Amino acid sequence: MVLHIARGRGGFARSRGNFTDPERRKFSHLSIVCDHFRLSDTGAVNPLCPEQPVIPESSIPMKVIVFVKATAASEAGAMPDEQLLRDMGNYNEELVKAGIMEAGEGLHPSSKGARVRFSGKNRTVIDGPFAETKELIAGFWIWKVNSMAEAIEWLKKCPNPHPEDCELEIRQIFSTEDFGAEFTPELREQEASIRAQSLGLGAITFLDADEKRIVGTQGHYTPETVKDIPQQWAEFGPKCGLLPDQIGTEAYGVTWNGKPDCSFDYLTGVAYPTGKAIPDGMTSVILPAGRYARFFHDGHVSKLPAYFDTIWAKWVPDCGLKIAKAPCFEVYTEEFDPQTGMGGTAVWIPLEA
Repeated sequence: MVLHIARGRGGFARSRGNFTDPERRKFSHLSIVCDHFRLSDTGAVNPLCPEQPVIPESSIPMKVIVFVKATAASEAGAMPDEQLLRDMGNYNEELVKAGIMEAGEGLHPSSKGARVRFSGKNRTVIDGPFAETKELIAGFWIWKVNSMAEAIEWLKKCPNPHPEDCELEIRQIFSTEDFGAEFTPELREQEASIRAQSLGLGAITFLDADEKRIVGTQGHYTPETVKDIPQQWAEFGPKCGLLPDQIGTEAYGVTWNGKPDCSFDYLTGVAYPTGKAIPDGMTSVILPAGRYARFFHDGHVSKLPAYFDTIWAKWVPDCGLKIAKAPCFEVYTEEFDPQTGMGGTAVWIPLEA
């Protein structure tokens, strides 16, 4: 979920113990952060129900690419008429509404393209056009479907993309599971990090973390009430410097206990020693030891909702890694400046071993 921390830059003078008044005042900027951060009207962030993946794997077991083969007309540069553009637009709209279409583009004739031939260490550039018209591609879609049969049924509904007879071809896209043991955990994580970077999320750090106890205040939220999380941070911020056994200077936002209806518990807290009594009016959650994917958001805090939405709606379903049924959390790091809303926020996603 969305984290709103209330501390100044540079951290505190010590990692444990009571804070002095000047140190406590470093938590006084929370209202500034809350002013910086506003969720979208739709609550852009998926509330992270680890027990309920953002997109159930069973509903999209495969991806396919649909090739629109070129024809003599397309290679000659003929453009679709208004009726075909309208029909194809309506068809694409149906695909999007059904959750099938991920991408789709038309391609210029091969006369505007080029090929690079590989022969050992040699590379030879061949400029278009290319003679094998029937083997050329004039466009493509990428779809998410339950089966090849479903893809075929959708393709049969497609308007003829050319004025003459033509062929469209469906090919299944490899998933990480297709590569077997040769695709090692290290390679899987590398691929997942590359995918994150392609989505604008930045590089991921994968690491094994020790168990950690977080103590703070907790609220229960639904997609409709997620907009109230800033208020929880506003109420918790002034308490941070008063916790006698707080460990370190970082604040945590922990999302856990997700329900099938996408309601969830959200704890705003700090690291706290195991075995120490919990202050009155507060609760605790354990962040289990294990493997984590750590994202780092260094932009303005107002961009966090879109950042989270990209992680859960786009990265998680296709990252090739299994998300563990454990809390996810955010940490405001030393680089975060609550007065400007800029700096570092680390986002930790638990992974199955």
